Amino acid sequence: QVQLVESGGGLVQAGGSLRLSCSASGRSFSRYAMGWFRQAPGKKRDFVATISSSGGNTYYADSVKGRFTISRDNAKNTVYLQMNSLKPEDTAVYYCAATVIYGTYREDRYDYWGQGTQVTVSS
Repeated sequence: QVQLVESGGGLVQAGGSLRLSCSASGRSFSRYAMGWFRQAPGKKRDFVATISSSGGNTYYADSVKGRFTISRDNAKNTVYLQMNSLKPEDTAVYYCAATVIYGTYREDRYDYWGQGTQVTVSS
């Protein structure tokens, strides 16, 4: 079992930055690839980024490539999402999730989910 808790969301102006954190419980965090997803109001949940269990490989959605960076610290059981050059269309609830399958953008392949953190980007 892995329990995930996101933090770091908030209100920011367009062009600004935020760093989201996702803290995991349990001793098996380093076995899991981790992902970030987001859901805007009235829309389906979309893939944002994923990172391998070791942190050596990452993959991003085209919409955030070059602006967002996913990273992890296995010693702290934490995964991060650094978000730069934020746009109003980045406004959403952001979720972290854990999977044993690296590189997947399919949310049905993720086994554990956090409760989400709201990110709002004003224009």
